[in-house]
Amino acid sequence: MKKAVVLYSGGLDSTTCMAIARDEGFEAYALSFAYGQRHTVELAKAREYAPRIGAKEHLVVDIDLRKMGGSALTADIEVPKSGVVENEIPITYVPARNTIFLSFALGWAEVLGASDIYIGVNALDYSGYPDCRPEFIKAYEVMANLATKAGVEGNPYRIHTPLIDLTKAQTIERGLALGVDYGLTHSCYDPTPEGLCCGLCDSCRLRLKGFAELGKEDPVAYVRR
Repeated sequence: MKKAVVLYSGGLDSTTCMAIARDEGFEAYALSFAYGQRHTVELAKAREYAPRIGAKEHLVVDIDLRKMGGSALTADIEVPKSGVVENEIPITYVPARNTIFLSFALGWAEVLGASDIYIGVNALDYSGYPDCRPEFIKAYEVMANLATKAGVEGNPYRIHTPLIDLTKAQTIERGLALGVDYGLTHSCYDPTPEGLCCGLCDSCRLRLKGFAELGKEDPVAYVRR
C-alpha cells in the first residue's frame, strides 16, 4: 500500500479524511499536534481512535502556540458563542496553524517516502479561516515541491483535500458510509472540564447543523444542543 500522512485532530473532519484516505488505498500515518489548544480532549480522542480506524502509526508533535497566542484557542480569550459570522475571520483562527501543521506533515512524508498528504479543510461549512481555502492549498503544494529534496528530484507531493467542497452534512454522510463512529470524535472549541461539548461555539453549531440536515442525532454529549 502507498503511504500517506493524514493531519488528524480527532475531530469530525479529520476523522472522515482519515477514513477516505484508507478507502482510497493508502496506508495512513496519522499526525496530531499538542499545540496548547484549550480543547485538549480532541487530542485524547485522536490517541484513542487513530489505531481503531486503521492508522499505521500515530505521531503526536508538541508545539506550544500559546507562547504566541493571538487566538481564543491558544490564549485567554473568550470563545465566541453567538454563531458563525459571514465574511469575518473569527478570533478562533489560530495564526498560520495549517501552514505550520502542513510543514510538519511534509517533513514526515519525506522521511517516510510518502508523496501524499491528506488534510480535512473545508471551504463551505466552515468558520472563514484563510488557511482552509483552495487557493492556500494549491500554493502550499507548489511550495512543497520547490522546497524538498523529493520534490526537486521529480517525486512531487500531492495535498489531498477530499472535504473541501462538501457541506458538513455531506461530510458526515460520506463518513457514515465508510463506517466512521462519530461518537469517538470531538469538535468543540470550549468543552467543559468533563469533556462535554458547549453546543454554541462555531464548531459545535456547524457540526450540529450537519447532523440535523441529515435527520440524524449527533452521538456526542453536549451541555446544550
